[in-house]
Amino acid sequence: MAHKNEVTSSPVRTRDTSRPVTIEVVSDVVCPWCFIGKRRLEKALKLLGCPDAVIHWRAFELNPNISKAGVDRQEHRVRKFGSLSRARQLEAHVAAAGAEEGIDFHFDRIERMPNTFDAHRLIWLAGGEKLQNTVAEGLFRAYFMDGEDVGNHAVLKRIGKQSGLDPDSVDRLVDSNFGAEEILAEEDRARLEGVNGVPTFFVEGAAVTSGAHPPQVLASLLGQALEPALERCSLEDDSTVC
Repeated sequence: MAHKNEVTSSPVRTRDTSRPVTIEVVSDVVCPWCFIGKRRLEKALKLLGCPDAVIHWRAFELNPNISKAGVDRQEHRVRKFGSLSRARQLEAHVAAAGAEEGIDFHFDRIERMPNTFDAHRLIWLAGGEKLQNTVAEGLFRAYFMDGEDVGNHAVLKRIGKQSGLDPDSVDRLVDSNFGAEEILAEEDRARLEGVNGVPTFFVEGAAVTSGAHPPQVLASLLGQALEPALERCSLEDDSTVC
């Protein structure tokens, strides 16, 4: 995590443009810092004057070897962190950070640690309808606030349809392996790019930073990466970057 003293005092130069900037976020739907990072990214983009930026979500499984049925979350946390008390300490820290961003984490409601591969396929499908951000939000809320199993096909179908995706397309996706090759390719790409933690943010194909930094820090980091693109926008009326 970044510290407050990392914030630079110099303002980030922004520009009003007719086309939105695209930010890629490599994440997993069972990563609480990815949910917090989503909120902080949205604030950062407002600070940059790019509230309508397109956020493209890319897949990364924190627990790729978990069975399709998922596992007991409490047992998983004990194995990972050594004790239930340690796991709860970490959850309390996350919950406090989430509260600052308007997220009401309810870790006590979560019973299963799901396999997230199918959830990533749903986010991938949403990319075709420009609804990735909506679907990602729905998955984060379902898991972290309502304690739902986001590996469950019925849950995925409901979230997809409530998010505005075509109902028939959602049913076909969840009941098949459609999109599986694309998700595996996304994950291979992330590994080749050196991603080993989430959330990781990319601008124009280049990794900018990893971690749910405070909004001002994230705005500064993204702004530095976006500056060349924003300058090109001032010279190219038909630029597809902004």
